[in-house]
Amino acid sequence: MTLLQRLASALRQRQRWLLIALLGLLHMALLADTDRLFSMLCWLAHVGLFILWQPFIYAERRLDLGGLLVIALVLAGGIVFYGWWLLIVWVIILAALVGGRVMFTDHRPTRVFYLIAFAYLLAALLFWLVPRVVANAALVGPSLDREFALGMPVFLLVMTVLPLSADSDRPGGGMVDLFYSLFIFLLIAVLVLGSLAFMLLRQSGYLEAVLNTLISIAVLLLLIGWTWNTRPGFTGVDVFFSRYLLTIGLPFENWLHRLTTLASSQSDPEGFLAQALEEMLDLPWVDGGTWLAGTRTGTFGSESRFRQEFAGQPLRLTLHTRHKLSPALVWHFHLLAQLANEHYIAKLRARELQQVSYLRAIHETGARLTHDVKNLLQSLNNLCYLAQNATGHDDNRLDLLLQRQLPQITQRLQHTLAKLQKPHTEAGGVLPAEMWWKIQQQRYAGLPVSFHAAAFDADALVPTTLFDSVADNLLQNALLKAQSESPLQVRVRLTPDASSLSVCDTGTPVSPPVLGDLLRAPVASDSGLGIGLYHAAQQAEACGYELRLTANQPGEVCFELRRRRPDGAG
Repeated sequence: MTLLQRLASALRQRQRWLLIALLGLLHMALLADTDRLFSMLCWLAHVGLFILWQPFIYAERRLDLGGLLVIALVLAGGIVFYGWWLLIVWVIILAALVGGRVMFTDHRPTRVFYLIAFAYLLAALLFWLVPRVVANAALVGPSLDREFALGMPVFLLVMTVLPLSADSDRPGGGMVDLFYSLFIFLLIAVLVLGSLAFMLLRQSGYLEAVLNTLISIAVLLLLIGWTWNTRPGFTGVDVFFSRYLLTIGLPFENWLHRLTTLASSQSDPEGFLAQALEEMLDLPWVDGGTWLAGTRTGTFGSESRFRQEFAGQPLRLTLHTRHKLSPALVWHFHLLAQLANEHYIAKLRARELQQVSYLRAIHETGARLTHDVKNLLQSLNNLCYLAQNATGHDDNRLDLLLQRQLPQITQRLQHTLAKLQKPHTEAGGVLPAEMWWKIQQQRYAGLPVSFHAAAFDADALVPTTLFDSVADNLLQNALLKAQSESPLQVRVRLTPDASSLSVCDTGTPVSPPVLGDLLRAPVASDSGLGIGLYHAAQQAEACGYELRLTANQPGEVCFELRRRRPDGAG
C-alpha cells in the first residue's frame, strides 16, 4: 500500500479529519486567487477528498471504466470552466450536503461540528466568492478578505476539538437527507441570486442587498409556515403535500382497488397473496419480486439489479425495481407490503376459524349421536330386561311388544346413521300426536313413568326426530336420578295440539353450579344433565322449538319443550 493510499484510508476512518482537510484545501484554493494553477490543484485535491467523504457511493468500491470516465469528464469540465462561478456552485452544493447531515444528527457536539462547517461554507460564499462576481466593484463596499482569510481557520481549529459521536465519525457515518439538502441548496441559491438582483436592479450596496434578500426569504418562509398548518375554516398546505406523498401515482390506487377486490373473491391465503403480489407488475417501478410467508414461497416477474426488501411477519417481500427507489417510494411500497401482509393474516385466521368450526361441528355431531345411540341402547336394555323376566303367560304380550318396538328402534338407528352421514340435517318425519304418544307409552312400559292421557287434536302432528331425542334425554336423565333417589315418580304430559311436551319428576332440583350453564353449554354433572340436554336445546331451536326448565324445586323438577310463536315469543 502506497503512502497516498494509507493516508486516504486513515482519513476515511476518521470523518472529522476528512471534513476538516476538505475545508482546509478549499480555503487554500480560495486564497490562491492570484495563482490560478495552484488554486486549481488545491481544488482538484479537494474534489478527491470529497469523493472519500461523500455519502452516496462507498469509497472502497472499485470503479469500472465507465465510472472512471465519468469522473475524468467531470474533472476536465471543472478545469475548463474553473472560476468564481464554478466555485460558487460547488460551495453551495457542499453547504447543502453538510446542512442535510445536520438534520439527521441528535448528538449535540456533532451537530455543532456540522453547523460550524456549514457556517464556514456560507461565510466563504458571502464574504469571498459572491463579491468577486459583482460587476460594479463600488457596490461591494469595504472588503472583508483579510478577516475571512485569518478568521475562518479558527473555525477549523474549533472543529478539531469537538467530540463526534461514534456513528458519525466512522466510515459512511452520518446520513444525508436529500430533501433538506435540496431545500438548503435552493435557499442559498435564492440568497446569492437575490443579492445580485438587488444590486443590479436597485444599485444597492452588497451588504444592503444581502439583508434585503434575507428579509424577503424570512417573510416568505414565515408566510409558508403560517399557511402550512390546518386551522378552523382553512385547509393547510400540509394536507395537499401529504396527499401528494400518499398518492404519488395512480397505479398505487389501482393496485389497492385490485387488492380489495381480490380479498373479497379469493379465500385461499397463499393464492390471494400470489395474485395480489403479481398485480404489482402493473406498477411502473416493479420488474418482479420474491416472497416468503411461513413455509410457502413464490416469485413473480423477473430480476433486476435494484432490489429492496420489506420484512414483515409472516410476509417477507423482496422487490426488483427498474430504478433505485427514492425514500418516498420505499415508504409507499412498505405500506403496500404491510397491507398485503394484513390481508394475508386475515385469510389465515379465517381458514383457522373455518377449521375450528368444522371440528366443532364434528364434535357436536358425534356428541349428539352418542346420546342418541345411548338412548337406543337403553331402550334395547329395557326390552332385554322384559324378555329375561317374562313368564310363560307373558309371552304373547312380549312378542307383541317386540314387534312394535324393534321396527321403531331400527327406524331410529336409520335416522342416526343419516345424521352421521349428513351432520347438518335435523329434519325428520312427522307422526300424528296420538300415535307418537302410544309408541312412547309402549317403550317405557314397566318403568316408573306415568303418561297423562289427553284428547289430541285430529290434525296435531309431532316432529318425530326432535320429540324422540328430547323425550329420550329427559326421561333417561330422570330414570338415572331414580336409581339414587327412591321412590321417584316421573310424569309426562303432551298438550292436545302437540305444541308443548313436559317431563317432570319428584326428585332433587338441579344444583346452582349446573343451573347457570344448563341448556346453554355443556356442563359437568354425574347425573347426566350435561351435553345431552345442551344438544337437545340446540336441536329444538333449529326446529322452531324451545327447551327450558320451568320448575326447579324439591319434589318438582320440570322441563318443557314448547313450540315458538310466530312473533318469536316463547
